[in-house]
Amino acid sequence: IELYFSNENKGIAQNFEFLLSKVKSDYFMFSDQDDIWKKEKIEKSIYKLEKSNLDLVFSDLEVVNENLQVICKSYWKLKGFYKKIKKYNNFESLYLNNYITGCTIICKSKWIEKIMPIPKTSKFILHDYWLSLIVSQTGTIGFIDEPLIKYRQHKNNRVGSKKQSDYIEKFEDIRNLFIKVKIEHFTVFVNNSDKFINENTRELNKKCLNYFESLRKVKFINFKNWGLFFKIYKYEKFSYLMENFLILNIPIIAKPLVKIIKKVQ
Repeated sequence: IELYFSNENKGIAQNFEFLLSKVKSDYFMFSDQDDIWKKEKIEKSIYKLEKSNLDLVFSDLEVVNENLQVICKSYWKLKGFYKKIKKYNNFESLYLNNYITGCTIICKSKWIEKIMPIPKTSKFILHDYWLSLIVSQTGTIGFIDEPLIKYRQHKNNRVGSKKQSDYIEKFEDIRNLFIKVKIEHFTVFVNNSDKFINENTRELNKKCLNYFESLRKVKFINFKNWGLFFKIYKYEKFSYLMENFLILNIPIIAKPLVKIIKKVQ
């Protein structure tokens, strides 16, 4: 065991960059949370990586509370990721939303140089998403269809199983959050265009950024770029797709629906 210390608070991205620069082995794993690794996690992860000659492997998680009591046996199913992972698990399905949780990852160290520097301008594009996205372009990614971590949820979690919008009451604030997240998302992509090897993807990044920026001006209904919306959301589950479509493009209809849902909850 080797310990490395920093004399300053560098922030999430720079802390990971610092530690990744210290990796000497062929593989690396992240253990940056107060979760519990199951005793077979490392063994099964390495076996899957080597047997299938993969670049990155991730697994499901078991969601537990502060006292390790089970809340949900599958984080993938809780978040609606399961079908997307089983059916696709590729760059296109990762493009809009990350479903690969950092603390479940094992990855070949050759990818460290390719992901550097980790973006620092958005709290919505974190190290695990960036790593997974870059690897998925030309590398091979596999998954283990069982939870190898007890994913602890409590009030102090930085990133948890609940959505930020669950805690917001006003529709306008929810919609602004949806737009803000995607603008930050695609701003990172556009500002790091050299990391995207396909010219079509680089152009798509720009179109998506322009689309979400244009939505800021929409008060009632937007008729533009619906084809682009369905292109980038087509890998999402239907309920998520329709929720985003209505909130982003038809707020005049979405607003009363969101109020009803909030009351029912």
